[in-house]
Amino acid sequence: MSNMAATGRKHLVRDFNHFITCYLCRGYLIKPTTVTECLHTFCKSCIVQHFEESNDCPKCGIQVHETNPLEMLRLDNTLEEIIFKLVPGLREKEEQQELEFWRKNQPKENGDVGGVGGDDGDGGADDDYHRSDPQIAICLDCLRNTGQSGESSVTDLMKRFIRCSSRVTVGTIKKFLSLKLKLPSSYELDVLCNGEIMGRDHTLEFIYMTRWRLHGENVRLNTTT
Repeated sequence: MSNMAATGRKHLVRDFNHFITCYLCRGYLIKPTTVTECLHTFCKSCIVQHFEESNDCPKCGIQVHETNPLEMLRLDNTLEEIIFKLVPGLREKEEQQELEFWRKNQPKENGDVGGVGGDDGDGGADDDYHRSDPQIAICLDCLRNTGQSGESSVTDLMKRFIRCSSRVTVGTIKKFLSLKLKLPSSYELDVLCNGEIMGRDHTLEFIYMTRWRLHGENVRLNTTT
């Protein structure tokens, strides 16, 4: 009887707080991001801000990377979904705060960056999955990298300005460029903003908020091989 009572016990959210709260801000993990060197997880904004001043993990002290610790971060989408299911109303609260941020901080040149997508379609179909996301306009400049022959090894994009979901990651931008420029798989692309290499899991939303917000124009990204 006691075993049945033990197995039938209902767990409270606070029973899991140790696993779903951020070591840095002590709040629930928002966009949980894991350091691949030690597997400790933090809010994305918290750990990126920490790495602006230190290359060490704030929890265990291990050196994550000598020069660019942001490359050693990976988003944990599975953990994010678990947290949203455990904490009632957290997803809705974060989505509302995100929409309010974009309404207040949308670049003038981006038109309806903070609004909802176009009128055509209901935004629910698979091919329009990101239609209702806040949209952002970016400019992609290809930095010329000369090969041994002295000629440019990468051609320019025919269209440098693109408009996409603010949730698009740098990794997706890299795949897009590789296809458009018809680059061999051996090529490694770097995406830079203000001369700083962006991590593959950085979203355009995050780049805009932390690297481009005060510029008040289309986000300009540089790519190089």
